[in-house]
Amino acid sequence: MKCNLYVLFFITLPLFSLGKETQEELFSKGNAHYAKGHYTEAVQAYQQVLDSGYRSAAIYFNLGNAHYKEDEIALAILNYERAYKLAPGDEDIAVNLQFANLKITDKIEAVPEFFLSKWGRSALLFFSLKTLSVWSILLSITGFLLLVVYLFSVSYALKKVSFYSGVAALVFAILAIVFSYMQQGYFDSHQQAIVFNGTVNVKSAPADHQKTLFVIHEGTKVKISKRDAGWIRVELPNGNTGWIESASAQEI
Repeated sequence: MKCNLYVLFFITLPLFSLGKETQEELFSKGNAHYAKGHYTEAVQAYQQVLDSGYRSAAIYFNLGNAHYKEDEIALAILNYERAYKLAPGDEDIAVNLQFANLKITDKIEAVPEFFLSKWGRSALLFFSLKTLSVWSILLSITGFLLLVVYLFSVSYALKKVSFYSGVAALVFAILAIVFSYMQQGYFDSHQQAIVFNGTVNVKSAPADHQKTLFVIHEGTKVKISKRDAGWIRVELPNGNTGWIESASAQEI
């Protein structure tokens, strides 16, 4: 397991005040507690940052690491998954998530996926939504500036270069925007959750008296396909489906 903590948090962190402590100070405090092996205190500090409304892959990753050290595997997986959702191309998050999944009870083999579908998903999730958004803005600005140069330049060579470069920048900006919407649509259509509460009976219908189809355990990831009055219909990687109480899982 890779236990290195994210420190890039400070690059994008707005210094909102949290009473006597800023988010940056709480994040630093969490890192300091983690380095000393005070994992419970680290969890509390990271959670305070999240409670303030700030979200980042760095916070979720570090929080997942602290929960992992406390042997709270389901919480570790939940936070690694949330970090992955914000930074799907991050290798450290993927590695730690794999390590955490080795410690859960259920070892469910996924249904084989067509290689083109797998390749397409990997390409779609290569960059984070935030990265795509930043690139779309930068490329749009660059493209418009180059077209302004094209309009006002008296040099034929410069007009030619600025025109084609500007058009190319705008095309890539549009592609970044399209990928952003596609990625957001992917996550919206793939609502997932992590099972808690130890052992959970999966029912044939959304009611306690219904037949138990199979049992799943804490830490297992499920896909949510339907909701019904305190129950969710879940699908496992192997294709098995059934109903569990909403309180038995936390959404990613």
